[in-house]
Amino acid sequence: MSTAAVTAPIPPLFLRLVDDAAVFPPGNAALADAFTGHREYRRAWYADLVGVLLLPATELKDAAAYLTDGEEIAIGVVGDVPIAQLPRLTAAADGRMKIKQIEAAVAKRGEDPQPGLRALLSLLADHAAEHDGVDHDPAAPAADLIGYAEIPLTWGLLSALDTVAQARADGLKVAAKFRTGGLAAELFPTPMELAAVICACRDRNLPFKLTAGLHHAVRHTDPETGFVHHGFLNVLAGTCAAADGGEVADVAAIIGTTQPLTLMEAARSRRNQSRPLWVGYGTCSIAEPLEDLAQLGLVGRTE
Repeated sequence: MSTAAVTAPIPPLFLRLVDDAAVFPPGNAALADAFTGHREYRRAWYADLVGVLLLPATELKDAAAYLTDGEEIAIGVVGDVPIAQLPRLTAAADGRMKIKQIEAAVAKRGEDPQPGLRALLSLLADHAAEHDGVDHDPAAPAADLIGYAEIPLTWGLLSALDTVAQARADGLKVAAKFRTGGLAAELFPTPMELAAVICACRDRNLPFKLTAGLHHAVRHTDPETGFVHHGFLNVLAGTCAAADGGEVADVAAIIGTTQPLTLMEAARSRRNQSRPLWVGYGTCSIAEPLEDLAQLGLVGRTE
């Protein structure tokens, strides 16, 4: 019998959990390195763990130079310009870059999210009208575009979630996005704040994506900054609990724990089920979540 390693599939619970945000801080990879790395991920045994390659909207034009002949690659566009400028930049992108998602902040902290949200919904509605018409091939990648509205966890949040949920109910491909870290302490929501917004999304049947700060599986304190980072496994276990009807306080307790055994058991019990509500998150390092999941015995090769 062959002794060669056999690749174990990534369990459904972790499928496309992490988008490749190599060019974003703190990684700040050059475009050439980002494309090279993403190709390696797509060929690796853990390819199903990885989602799209995330690129700033202003980098789309330059990114075409790093495509190889005949290559097509799934892209997520992160808006680093006003929402009104996004259609011009995405329309100019090389056709080999298949844009699957657009992510845009609809407001700064303390601002009313509704004007920016209306702008993003209008962009998505215009795209749907252009690509989902009678003469459009429904199998074409352009029809798969989904928008993620990044909403600050401050004033106007619940009203914004209502707006996004209504747009989804009306048939628009849109979901929410929240920031879970950054360069300032106030960008890290508390376990209770994060649990509350997860449950709010649950109550509205609203998928959501997260960004920033989720470098490791278990909640921990960064020794350099002193910031307490959420663990992506905490978030996953907490979201599963919310989907099962858990109260905000129960979900917050899971998000706030630093005990990996509790999280490991929650993940193992659901590993063959689809991930509820939480679409996933972007990270500049695919190696960090992969290593943590492997060390916890949740993914990996078998003999």
